[in-house]
Amino acid sequence: MAERAPRRSDLIKAGPDRAPARAMLRATGLDDDAIARPLVAVVHTWSNVSPCNLNLRELAEQVAAGVRAAGGTPVEFNTIAVTDGIAMGTPGMRASLISREVIADSIELAVDGHCLDAMVVLCGCDKTIPAAAMALARLDIPGVALYGGTIAHGMHDGHPITIQQVFEAVGAHGAGKIGDAELAAVERDACPGAGACGGQFTANTMAMVLSTLGLSPLGFNDIPATHPAKGHAAYRCGELAMECLNADRRPSQLLSRTAFRNAARMVAATAGSTNAVLHLLAIAREAGVEWSLEDFQPASEHTPVIADLLPGGRYTAVELFGAGGSARVAQELIAAGMLEDTPTVTGKSLFEEAAAAPRAAAQDVVHPVGDPLKPRGGYSILYGNLAPEGCILKLAGKGATHFEGRARVFESEEQAFAAVQAGRIGKGDVVVIRNEGPAGGPGMREMLGVTAALIGRGLGDEVALITDGRFSGATHGFMVGHIAPEAARGGPIALLEEGDRIVIDAAGRQLATDADLDARRGHWQPPAPKVTHGALAKYARLVGSASDGATTQPSASTHTAVQTANITTPTTAKVIAGVTV
Repeated sequence: MAERAPRRSDLIKAGPDRAPARAMLRATGLDDDAIARPLVAVVHTWSNVSPCNLNLRELAEQVAAGVRAAGGTPVEFNTIAVTDGIAMGTPGMRASLISREVIADSIELAVDGHCLDAMVVLCGCDKTIPAAAMALARLDIPGVALYGGTIAHGMHDGHPITIQQVFEAVGAHGAGKIGDAELAAVERDACPGAGACGGQFTANTMAMVLSTLGLSPLGFNDIPATHPAKGHAAYRCGELAMECLNADRRPSQLLSRTAFRNAARMVAATAGSTNAVLHLLAIAREAGVEWSLEDFQPASEHTPVIADLLPGGRYTAVELFGAGGSARVAQELIAAGMLEDTPTVTGKSLFEEAAAAPRAAAQDVVHPVGDPLKPRGGYSILYGNLAPEGCILKLAGKGATHFEGRARVFESEEQAFAAVQAGRIGKGDVVVIRNEGPAGGPGMREMLGVTAALIGRGLGDEVALITDGRFSGATHGFMVGHIAPEAARGGPIALLEEGDRIVIDAAGRQLATDADLDARRGHWQPPAPKVTHGALAKYARLVGSASDGATTQPSASTHTAVQTANITTPTTAKVIAGVTV
């Protein structure tokens, strides 16, 4: 009988000197046979603080059963989650993006600390999903990711609603358009049970990204959290982790530049969350794939929006699942020659998986590329004298590509929200929220509270907002985020003053002002840190630019310098409404 190949877990369980470790494993209920088998990590972000991760422990049991059936021994770990829908608009939101790093780090430490052979990562809310991909890429052992699934939409006055409508109702309430009773009714109706936020917000966008990158089986992430098929998918992921181990199929074999191009196109085609830009950059850094902020522009510029999904469209992820899910979007893009074939965790290629997926006969969620909802994706990468390292413009729902107005400057999200609710923001204003970047926030808070309040007050197409923070996937309107360099590190946004003229030009890809920023530079002083100890302070010291994914990993990347140089060459420099940039 041939001797089996050594496994990682042999380091903790093989030979006489590992008797103490085996003794501890026996104390958990494992016998000789279980200890001898491959040890497979089942890592999840279960928490009962919100619906987003509420079903993950149940799914972990199914994964474990699949691992055992395929000849492995599951080893379960839990890590943290920070739920954006609860933290939004509070100091707690600073912990959200930071949690992405903590989750990835904790998975690495748990799995490497016990020399485990393979892994399945179950994820739910926004930052847990990219963290799962980052950990898989960093560890590069056989593994599978599975998203816990979308929440079902609620029903209010006979119409489906999501958490997006609750945030917008807050703005409507502040404007006196609805009363206390209506706000309370919307609150009670929006979230019926387990699952992450239901539109093509960050969670569902990133779940689609995992499938497109090949880290999740195509179709599994689309299954809603409470659908009976979700448990079967989890069981299959347990089996699949063992298949990957036996075939030595690793994330590094899947995560190519081509896979990232495909993912960026899928995000654009579904008008997905701009947070996908930040997270794909971070995943690429972990995978060692050359990928820059500028690489997102062709995907959005040349990919039409073909999925009619919230926040700008009509449907939720539940309807997308009924229409064929991510596979249906991929099928349409493949038919138009807009995706390239890549390997996946199943051992089959992306095109093979898409071809095998069923097609709903009657649906109007996903359109053919020849009959799109919009001619191009919902964001654009801008540069200019307010964003030398780049920023992301989330285009307005009505397709506007240009906005010019006077700056209304706020030093925090709270200040801006108070001004909106007090009716101090009017048509033509450009709301500037600064010192909310990765280091300055710290943590780069999302601005859904402010942006939803603007929508609720009927100002969504009448004002613009720019920030070195970021946006929820539920945000829509003419919004610019991820401005880099950020204000706390001396970025030009720090030098803006009340009333300055700001030009946002999607066609020219510029964010600019005609204010004399150079004259103000000598008077600028960096703000005092908002926190001086603990995880937030540590993150503020370590975090890199949003233009490079806002990670805490050391990076030798020169992408930022390259893309800045490229965008300001004589062939691309422009004069916009009298502003030379």
